[in-house]
Amino acid sequence: SGVQDQLQNVQQIQASEGSFAAILADGSVVLWGNLCIYSLVPRVPDFSEQLRMLRNVREVQATICAFAAILEDGSVVSWGFFRSGGDSSAVQDQLRGVQHIQATNGAFAAILADHSIITWGDPSCGGALGSCYLKNVLHIEATGRTFAAILADGSMVTWGDPSESPDGSTILQHR
Repeated sequence: SGVQDQLQNVQQIQASEGSFAAILADGSVVLWGNLCIYSLVPRVPDFSEQLRMLRNVREVQATICAFAAILEDGSVVSWGFFRSGGDSSAVQDQLRGVQHIQATNGAFAAILADHSIITWGDPSCGGALGSCYLKNVLHIEATGRTFAAILADGSMVTWGDPSESPDGSTILQHR
């Protein structure tokens, strides 16, 4: 009952630490659970503005306490705890033509149509790279606190938690 009745024609599902987001065939999103099971937020924030924008959703990704959705027009809507990437307002104007989003525990990285990267969220989880620092990105993967990107020339770049980098550096290019 309730949410279960809404879960028809599910196309994708994504989970944060304590909640779920399901994309339905019509591009709408059904949310359920406790967005942030930790006591990081003294009160439950109002995400109604962001949630009203969830139409024609193509993809959803999640950190521990936040979600980011790519809409059909390539824009992004994010919601949740701001330190976990729930607030993308600092990079919102640059989040156009988004092709894919990947997430660590506390940050998001988006690949744009021009194969550059935009990041936001917790700097210790890879959210501090900024905008368009990396070019010619083909693919991104993530651990709990570090992103890794494959570039068009076959090299790889990691950023985020130095303890998860191959040589312990914060930003590293590998050949």
